[in-house]
Amino acid sequence: MAEKIRVGVVGLGMGKGHARGYLAHPQAELVALCDMSPEVLEKANEEFRVEKTYTDMDKMLKEAELDAVSIATPNAFHAPLTIAALKAGLHVLCEKPMAMSVKEAGKMQEAAEKAGKNLMINFSYRFSPMSFALKQQVEAGVIGDIYFGRTVWHRRRGMPKFGGWFGTKSLSGGGPLIDLGVHRLDLALWLMDYPEPISVSGSAYNVIAAKRARLERKHFDVEDCAAGLIKFADGQTLILEASWALNIREKEHMITSLYGTEGGLVQKNTNGGYEFTAEIYTEENGSLFTKTLDGTTMGVPTSYWEFIDSILEKRPPLATGEQGLKVMKILEGIYKSSRTGKEVRYSQKA
Repeated sequence: MAEKIRVGVVGLGMGKGHARGYLAHPQAELVALCDMSPEVLEKANEEFRVEKTYTDMDKMLKEAELDAVSIATPNAFHAPLTIAALKAGLHVLCEKPMAMSVKEAGKMQEAAEKAGKNLMINFSYRFSPMSFALKQQVEAGVIGDIYFGRTVWHRRRGMPKFGGWFGTKSLSGGGPLIDLGVHRLDLALWLMDYPEPISVSGSAYNVIAAKRARLERKHFDVEDCAAGLIKFADGQTLILEASWALNIREKEHMITSLYGTEGGLVQKNTNGGYEFTAEIYTEENGSLFTKTLDGTTMGVPTSYWEFIDSILEKRPPLATGEQGLKVMKILEGIYKSSRTGKEVRYSQKA
C-alpha cells in the first residue's frame, strides 16, 4: 500500500481551500481540523467529515497522529503556530505572507532547519500552467538575462472583510502590499530565480479606505495602496505595486512584466477577473515576434499537491521558507522606507 501523509489544517477560512487540495491527492489523508471558533469548525466539518476536530492546536499536536499541517490563520499567528508544529516534528505549509516580520520569518526558517522538516510557503500564483510555462521559457534562455520588471495587483474597490482582521495591523502586519503584493512579488522573483535584494524604496497610502472607515466607523489602520522600487545585487530592478482601493478602470488588475536581454514576457489577467493570458516578445533575425501561451502546460501541481509530493520524495518544496524570508525582507523594507522617507539598504550577504 502506498504511503499516506496524514495532514491537519489550522484555520478554516483560507484553510478550507487547503483541505480540498489535500483531498485531491491520492497519498494525502486529511485527519484533523482546527479553528478557534466552534461554529466555524462545525460548519467546515459538515463538508470534510474528518476524524478529529479541535479548537486548540496544541491539543491537536498532542492527540492527532499527523505528519504535516497547514497553517491558514490570520498572519499574526503564522510564526508561533508554524514553530510549534515544526518542534512537534511536523512538516508545515504556511499561508502567505510567511510572517509579520523578517525576525519572525527567520525564526520559522531556523525551526524548520533544526527539525529537519519541510517548511513551504503557499505562494499559489506560481502554481499555474501559465506561470510554469513562462518559467520554462525563462529557463530555456528565451528571455535572456532579466534586468527590469514590474509586478502589480490593483483593485478598484476590494478591501477584504472590511473592518475585520485584514485591516488591523496587529493581526495582518499590513494591507494590500502584504496580502496581494506578496503573490505578484513571489511570481516575479521566482521567474527571476530569486535574486538577492540590496535596496528598497517605497511608499504606502491610506486614502480611499480611510475615508470609508470613518464613514462606516470601522477599524482600518493599514495601507490601501503601496508601491516599491527594489534593486538587486546583480543589477536588476523591479517595481512592485498593490492596492485594495485605487481609482482604476478594472475591478482587478494583475500584471507581471519582465524584460531581458533576449526578450520580454507579460502575464496579466483578463476582463478584471482571475483568468490570465501570457505573451513573450522576441527579436529574431531582425524581425519582431510575439508568442502567445495557451496555458495548457501539462503536469503542473497545485501548491498542496507539491507540498505532499515534497514530503513523499524527501526533497525541499518548490516554494521554500528561505524564499519566503526573502519576500518578507522586501515587504518589510517597503514599509520601513514609507515610514522613514528613506531608502532601505541591505548587506549583500545572504
